[in-house]
Amino acid sequence: MAEQGPNHGLAAGLLRWYGRHARSLPWRAPGSRRPNPYHVWLSEIMLQQTTVAAVIPYFQKFTARWPGIGDLAAASLDDVLAAWAGLGYYARARNLHACAKTIAGKFGGQFPENEDGLLALPGIGPYTAAAIAAIAFGRSAAAVDGNVERVISRLDAIETPLSQAKSAITSRVLDLVPAMRPGDFAQALMDLGATVCTPRTPRCELCPWTLACKAKARGMAEILPRKAAKKKAPVRFGHVFWLERSDGTVLLRRRPEIGLLGGMLEFPGSEWMEGARRSPNGSAPADISWKRIPGSVQHTFTHFKLELIVHQGMINSPSGGLWLHPEISPPPRSPQSCARLHGM
Repeated sequence: MAEQGPNHGLAAGLLRWYGRHARSLPWRAPGSRRPNPYHVWLSEIMLQQTTVAAVIPYFQKFTARWPGIGDLAAASLDDVLAAWAGLGYYARARNLHACAKTIAGKFGGQFPENEDGLLALPGIGPYTAAAIAAIAFGRSAAAVDGNVERVISRLDAIETPLSQAKSAITSRVLDLVPAMRPGDFAQALMDLGATVCTPRTPRCELCPWTLACKAKARGMAEILPRKAAKKKAPVRFGHVFWLERSDGTVLLRRRPEIGLLGGMLEFPGSEWMEGARRSPNGSAPADISWKRIPGSVQHTFTHFKLELIVHQGMINSPSGGLWLHPEISPPPRSPQSCARLHGM
């Protein structure tokens, strides 16, 4: 921790800057008020791979509907997923609900106050645990997100690719964390990366650390941090089936609870396989005549790209399964219209 010496000076300078330039965000507790752990946790889960601007209205909607952890725990998963719709990465919503139920049921509605206890909860990883521990409970923890990695890489002119420098960056942040106001320090470091030490065209003239920044001194701020060369994302192929009954309803099914898009509704289809395109191989939900819709649905996930061929069919006889009226009309004439219902 930054008790004295140059690290103390850096922390003090950053906190002075934060006092003047902190972002006003609905989950923060300005001044001397203690942050609400529920608000800190909810915001950090929502902010995972999502921008602040996108999160704010969802945070406000959730806290208006479920003001506390017990309220969220008592909600149905379907209601939580519906409220989350549009924010993406739906596993976060499922873990959010599971975490709320765990805290309400096992901890009497009180969050664990240290990183180890927080890490044991669903959906909470090292960064989120450190952020909650520091911001909500004043623990000395290194909350290192992408913004913080960029700031520290430039401060120390770290030229090692990020994938290999993460542990060194975390150690450096721990050295900088002040004994007093560790939560404010964590938020200040995030704000510095988000508003001043930005990925492109950093505004070094506004930075409280500009005199100490080695990357600035060497004229290399804009090229740091260094990232390892990206591997080309693999492509997976599959088939999907739009089966419609005479009453206009369409057959859907629910994905397995565990895994990608867990618990979400989808059209019946084949497995998604890498390599050459394959035939449907008996994956159609009914033994009828199918019409292939020209083109394909293409979607990019975090680690792979997906291409789906869409087949359309009609059935008159009743059949088991989940049948719902589509939100789009008429039936799809292109894979893109089918994709809108498919959530892509």
